[in-house]
Amino acid sequence: MGLRSIAPTPSTSHPQPAHPVYPYLLRAIAITRPDQVWASDITYVPMAKGYLYLMAIVDWCSRKVLAWRVSNSLDSHFCVKALEEAIARYGSPEIFNTDQGAQFTSEAFTGCLKQHDIRISMDGRGCYQDNIFVERLWRSGKYECIYIQAFENGKALQQGLTQYFDWYNQERSHQGLDDQTPDEVYLGLPHWRQAA
Repeated sequence: MGLRSIAPTPSTSHPQPAHPVYPYLLRAIAITRPDQVWASDITYVPMAKGYLYLMAIVDWCSRKVLAWRVSNSLDSHFCVKALEEAIARYGSPEIFNTDQGAQFTSEAFTGCLKQHDIRISMDGRGCYQDNIFVERLWRSGKYECIYIQAFENGKALQQGLTQYFDWYNQERSHQGLDDQTPDEVYLGLPHWRQAA
């Protein structure tokens, strides 16, 4: 119906003209295994007063949330910290895909990717479907956790998201994954072993 809110919402993707932009590498690639492609994005989280920013790194094949961070500012620091955590825990992917926001085009973020020999891919401007699995995570997370909790502060949000992402990875089955959980697909576990 073309309905849109007239209320302003925080914008999370502002390009920095001085930063280099990389091409989108996923257009003709079949993504068939974990750690082939990771993707990331930032969204805003409405709070009782104001809002915070949430950044997550997702394995494209399994939809597993590998790392995430909450921040009250849009600098690149919290994004780099999440990236370093994901690499420390899971190794390096072949390709890392983001939008063209200044946090992801910054020298700190792209430098970390290059240091680990990770190929850099960036969505086209205004092409939200280029990073559709992270966009779906935002929709699920907001409707299944954030909107129904009405978090009072950052500490409560951190605790709530920790529980949510644990449940999302370990227990929430996905129709697009043949009703498996992200952990089952990422770790290659059959249904019966995950439940045991």
